[in-house]
Amino acid sequence: MNPQKRVKNNKEREEKKMYSSSSRNAFEDGKYKTDLLTVDSSSHCFRTTPSSSSPAPPKGLLIATPVEEGEYPVVMLLHGYLLYNTFYSQLMLHVSSHGFILIAPQLYSIAGPDTMEEIKSTAETMDWLSVGLNHFLPPQVTPNLTKFALSGHSRGGKTAFAAALKKFGYSSDLKISTLIGIDPVDGMGKGKQTPPPVLTYEPNSFDLDKMPILVIGSGLGETARNPLFPPCAPPGVNHRDFFRECQGPAWHFVAQDYGHLDMLDDDTKGIRGKSSYCLCKNGEGRRPMRRFVGGIVVAFLMAYLEGDNSELVKIKDGSHDGVSIEIQEFEVKM
Repeated sequence: MNPQKRVKNNKEREEKKMYSSSSRNAFEDGKYKTDLLTVDSSSHCFRTTPSSSSPAPPKGLLIATPVEEGEYPVVMLLHGYLLYNTFYSQLMLHVSSHGFILIAPQLYSIAGPDTMEEIKSTAETMDWLSVGLNHFLPPQVTPNLTKFALSGHSRGGKTAFAAALKKFGYSSDLKISTLIGIDPVDGMGKGKQTPPPVLTYEPNSFDLDKMPILVIGSGLGETARNPLFPPCAPPGVNHRDFFRECQGPAWHFVAQDYGHLDMLDDDTKGIRGKSSYCLCKNGEGRRPMRRFVGGIVVAFLMAYLEGDNSELVKIKDGSHDGVSIEIQEFEVKM
């Protein structure tokens, strides 16, 4: 072999080894190159050439996808109250870089007095995935809907639980493999739940047939920013209450010194984007909380969708290198 070629091959193997090693840290970006796509529900803006029978999605979508050829699990992310799906683009790209397709529907422009329409839209979008999603992805990318995770933040977390529980009149035929609540909230307080209420205040009451569940909470979510605004994740309707009603297997992580909206993008535009910095008590910067949430989600998905629990075990044992966030609370039900 040519000595110059041997040196080049050795260097490539070493770089590949280093790259592979770094990708195993769920809190760092993964090894997959990604793209961020937008799909308008009112038009047929296809990434590939669809057949005439390919339906547009029921709601506009933001999609984060690997661009390398392969088959990837699918994760749907439901946005929080009065927020836009675009506010989660950095979080979505982080998770996608570890080999997942992220789908974030824009459930509404103006929130209604209850979440029934959001539950309905979630079920409709889930049903659409099997007939329409592949037409909007790069041609070399295949969605694996036998590995499907439903997730949501804040009111979107409540909606995700409601859709999974299938007790409010709307459900999908698509099987949910895992469920994730990112600082889920069920209203303004106990007795002030947004209809339809999801929490029953009966421990272990969520009967989801042993579906693995992840609940992530924010340490500052229960604290009001000032006397003019209530807490964004009030006691009695927040992550602790959701986890209390989960059956095993269920995991619960709470990030200390960070707030309810700290996992959003650094730059959230418009009036709603600017208000996201004013309404909730926040930590010092969004990047640490976003990486924390992204890493926990990736580790959980790797464990329960891909059968690799090495990252989740490391986090459970206290190792979350590269993220300057203290886990305030941790609990697991098996």
